[in-house]
Amino acid sequence: MTAQFLSTEALVDALADASFDRPPALVSNAHVTGLGVARALDAHDVPVIALDRGGNDAGGGGEGDAPAAGDAGGNAGAVRHDGLAPPSDAVDFAGAVTYPLDDLGGFRDDVEAVVDAAGTEAVAFGCMDEWALAYAEADPDGVRLPFAGIETLDEVLNKSALYATCEALGVPYPETYRLAETADAATREPDASLDEAAEALGFPLVVKPELKRDFEEAFGTNVIEVADREEFADVVAAASDEGIAVMAQRRVDVAPGRDHSLASYVPPSGTDDALGIVGNAAVRYPRQFGTSCLVETADEPAIEERALAVLGDAGYHGISEAEFVYDTDREAFLLLDVNTRPWKWIGMPVAAGANLPMAAYAAVTDAAYESPGVEPTRWVFLPDYLSLLAGDDAFWDQLAPADWRRLVSGAFEREGDLMTGVYRPSDPAPAAKLFETAFVDRDYYCAC
Repeated sequence: MTAQFLSTEALVDALADASFDRPPALVSNAHVTGLGVARALDAHDVPVIALDRGGNDAGGGGEGDAPAAGDAGGNAGAVRHDGLAPPSDAVDFAGAVTYPLDDLGGFRDDVEAVVDAAGTEAVAFGCMDEWALAYAEADPDGVRLPFAGIETLDEVLNKSALYATCEALGVPYPETYRLAETADAATREPDASLDEAAEALGFPLVVKPELKRDFEEAFGTNVIEVADREEFADVVAAASDEGIAVMAQRRVDVAPGRDHSLASYVPPSGTDDALGIVGNAAVRYPRQFGTSCLVETADEPAIEERALAVLGDAGYHGISEAEFVYDTDREAFLLLDVNTRPWKWIGMPVAAGANLPMAAYAAVTDAAYESPGVEPTRWVFLPDYLSLLAGDDAFWDQLAPADWRRLVSGAFEREGDLMTGVYRPSDPAPAAKLFETAFVDRDYYCAC
C-alpha cells in the first residue's frame, strides 16, 4: 500500500528505489474505476502504479500543488488528491502526472520518466476516455498497450462511424441525424439541417457529440436534452463555435432498470476468443440518467452477439463496455455507446469470474490468466445506493436483509453473490477516505 499521493518528481524518486519482478500496471485515473482495476490486478500479484492529475482541483502535474491534507510540513513530495485508489492495499505507488488534455507532450514525458525510474516496461490501463486515448495517442516509450491503437479507438468512439456500423450489421440504435451546422464537409456529407432533424425527431430531443472528449470539456456533459427549437439552435451554435461536430438523436423512452451492457475483453486474436459477461444496470443514480449503482449479471445472448459483431467489425481488441438501453416504443435493445476502457462497475465481472483487467494484462506480458467460469453476481456502489434510499423519491430497497447483514459484517467478501464498488473491510482505506472527503467544501469529483 502507498501511504501518499506524490508529486511527479517524488514519485520518480520513490520508484528509483523500487524493484519489480514483472511489469507494473499504470492505472489512470486513480478514483473508483481505477480502484476496481487495481484490486483486480492485485488479486494476481500485479504491482500497480496509480497515476492521475494532482492538486486541490485535481488539475496539473503536481510540482506546485498544495500538500496533502494532514501532511503540511510533513512530506514535501505529497500532494492533495481526492481519489480513492491511492490508499488502497492494491496500489503500490501513486502520483501525479501532467493531465493529457492540458499537455499531451508533458503527459508523455512524465509517463516515460515514471517507466524509466521503475526500470522495467509497464502496462497501461486508461480508466476514462481521456486517459485511454492519451496512452494510445502519446504512445510513451516502454509502455505496453493492452488495447487497440488510436485509429481504431477513434473509429469505435466516433458515433457517426459507430452508428454506420450498426446500420450495416442490423444492430438497432437510436434514430440519429448528423447536423450540417457542425459537420466537417471535407470528411463526409452531413445528414441533415437543424430544421430537418427537428422535424423528423420532434421535441424533446437530445444533442450528442460525435466524439465525447472535446464536448465534455466544453459543456461538462456528453449529452444535452433540448425542449424546443430555440434551445436546439443555441446548443448547436455553441458546439459549432467550439468546432465540435454534433448529432441530434430521438429521445428514447427508456424502460427503467432494463439497461444492459456487454462487459468484455477481446484479445488480438478476435471476438471468437472474447471473455465477456452481460450486466444489467438495475438501478441508476440519479434514477433516469445517472451512473450505475446496482448491477447484476444477466442472460441476454443477443446483446453479447450484437456487441461483439460491432467490436469485430471495427477490429477492436481490449477491454470495453457496449451499452444498450431498452426502447419501450420499438420493443428492442438499442446500442447507445461503446466505452473502450474499464468503467465504474468493472468489479462486477471480476467478482463473477471474468477478470477482464487480468486477461488484458496477461495478453501483453508473460503472465497467464484463464477464467474459472462465470457465476451470477451483483455489484453495488453504496454511496449512491444509500442516497437513493434516503432521498425524497420513492425507491424500494432491492437488497435483502441477508445482504445488509453480510455487508455490515464484511461476510459479503467471503460468501453470497454481492460485491461492492469501494467498501471492503479487507481493504478499508478507500472507504475511510470516502468518508473523509464526502463532507468537505470541495468541487464535485466524478464517481468513475
